[in-house]
Order: sequence, then C-alpha cells, then structure tokens
Amino acid sequence: MIVQFGTSRFLQAHVDLFAWEASLAGQDVPPITIVQVSDDAGRAGRLKAFDDPEGFPVLIRGLEHGVPIERQTQVRSVKRGLPAGRDWNLLCTLFVDHAAYVVSNSGDAGYEIPDGDRTRRVDRSPTSFCAILLELLHRRWAVRAPGVTILPCELVAANGATLRAKLLGLARDQGLESDFLAWLESDCLWVNTLVDRIVSAPLEPAGAVAEPYALWAIEDQPGLRMPFAHPSIAIVENLERHERLKLHILNLGHSWLAEEWDSVGADPAATVRGMLDDPRSADRLRRLFEEEVVPGFAVMGWAQQARDYVAMTLERFANPYLEHRLADIHGHHPIKVAKRIAAFVDWVDGRGGDVPMPELRALARRYEEMH
Repeated sequence: MIVQFGTSRFLQAHVDLFAWEASLAGQDVPPITIVQVSDDAGRAGRLKAFDDPEGFPVLIRGLEHGVPIERQTQVRSVKRGLPAGRDWNLLCTLFVDHAAYVVSNSGDAGYEIPDGDRTRRVDRSPTSFCAILLELLHRRWAVRAPGVTILPCELVAANGATLRAKLLGLARDQGLESDFLAWLESDCLWVNTLVDRIVSAPLEPAGAVAEPYALWAIEDQPGLRMPFAHPSIAIVENLERHERLKLHILNLGHSWLAEEWDSVGADPAATVRGMLDDPRSADRLRRLFEEEVVPGFAVMGWAQQARDYVAMTLERFANPYLEHRLADIHGHHPIKVAKRIAAFVDWVDGRGGDVPMPELRALARRYEEMH
C-alpha cells in the first residue's frame, strides 16, 4: 500500500494520476490510501470522494509540443480517504499491516512540529504530519514489520534527508528507543524527490485541472525500488540542479507575480496568465529573469540551463488553458519568499557571486524586516 499524507489537488494530478496511468499500462501498482492530517471539516467531501470506486477526474489542458490538448482521466488509484484524528486506530492498523510506501505533500509549513507533539501520546493522533508519521513508524517497528520507502513531495531541499532528520530529532525528544532510531536509519529509505507540475484548479468534490508538463525527479540510492514506473518519473544521480532551477525560476517567478498582484489590489480573480497578458508585467518578469536570475545561475556555471528553463517557464505561465489564481499562489507568501527568493540571494552570495540583484534583494529584505 502507498500511504499518502495530504489531500492536495497537486498530488491528485501528479502521483495519484501517475499511479493510475501505470496501472492502465499493465503494472501491478499498490493501492493508495490518502490521509488527511488536519481536522479541516471542509475536506470531508473530498475524503468521501476518495472512497468512491469510480475515482475522480483529472483534466489535462495546455500545449504539448505547441499543439493544444485537452484530455480527462478518471483516476482510480486511490482506494480510500482517512482523517487521521477521527480514524486514528484504523490508520494505525492499515499502516502497520500494509504500508510499503509513504508519499507526502504537507505544504510549506508541513515539517513544523508544535510543542504539544514533542511529548508522545499513544491514546490519540498527534496533530502534525511529522509526529503522526513517527508514531506510525514506531508502531510498525514494535511488531518487527519491515521498513518503508518514504517519498516526500514537499518543496524542501533534500526533502527526504530533511524529513528523516526531523523525525530522528522528534524521536529523541520523545525518548524513544535507540533500536528504533537505528531502524529508522537502516531499514527505512528516505528518498529526496522533486515534483513539478502546475495544478491550477480543484474539481469538486475531488479532482484537479493541470498542465501537460509533469516531472517527478527521484534521487537514486542503494536499495531504491519505486512502486511503479512512469514516463514523467526520472531517476537521477543528484537533484540539486533540478531543485534550484524549479525553486529559483518557476517558483520564484510565481512569488514575484504574487507580490506584484498583492501590491496592485489583490484581485481575487486574477491569474498568472492574466498578468502576463499585461505587457508591462510580462516585460518586468522577463527582465527580472534575464538581469538577476540567470546571472545568479551563471555563477554556478548553469547559465544556459537557466535560460532554457526560463523559456520553458514563461511558456508554461502563458498557458491559455490554465486559470492559475494568484490568490492561491500568495498563500504562505512570507515563507515562500524566504525559500524561493531570499535563499537564492544567499546561495549566489555564498558561492562568491558578485551579482547585484537589486529587486530580489529588496523583496527578500522586506520580508526579513517583517519577521
């Protein structure tokens, strides 16, 4: 079984869709159980929809090699949805008895651990993703079940290694057994991954609208065996270049547009494509990429890769079939600015680059001063 933490529309149009397409290609793909970490009652309809054997729709719309396409797939890889808080005992049983893989997309603040989860409680579900996963893994270890392969999809550098460090630190805080800590490190695989697909809108009660482009880059390691193969999955030796290009071009561009959108009134209906239809906004974004972002990548010797990725990004932003709302992109904006913009400036400076980057530095500084 694949246990997926996070009900996001992104995973529905990415991992869940890939799994179903792999099944249609004749592969033996483990079923997916989706776990809702939060107690958000507004997700009840979505969780119920995950139980429907008819599945949920994913609509792919956009340009593929310059040709407009539109295709809809009814995704049936997900077999059930569970709220961690209300179905804790069932989740524990399923995880201990059947889990082989973990996939997660817990959001920009998903690895944060509240103080209440620093002390172990076995009579109820913890509240945070990290604490929930740790407790489930501990219960699996306690019955001498095999380790699992953990494939986090959060946009965090070295997300597998980062998540492992978070759980090991929490396990020590909770005073858990040294043998269990050793099992986490030796028997479980913590895989660094990178996901890339613009998923612009949800469908109700479940499903999503997404662009044709998709990537799930997986950093190889000894013993890694993926739950399925797919044309959009790439097993690579090192993720850093993929991570940096996506984070500091596509995601940086999104956050820059979100900042512009907020500064001119934050129209809730405004979209990325709509902003790029404005020649002034489109020109400013192109100049930002050309004059500040590409020179930063040039310090690393990646100028041409950055130019190519910028061209692809601008084409994806201008997709006439996606309504990617800036209000959605603006969520958790200060955290995103820190990861996408301030971290880029620090990365370039740390490599000895002498790149002015006045606009990026000003934006990073604005949010540093706020916090």
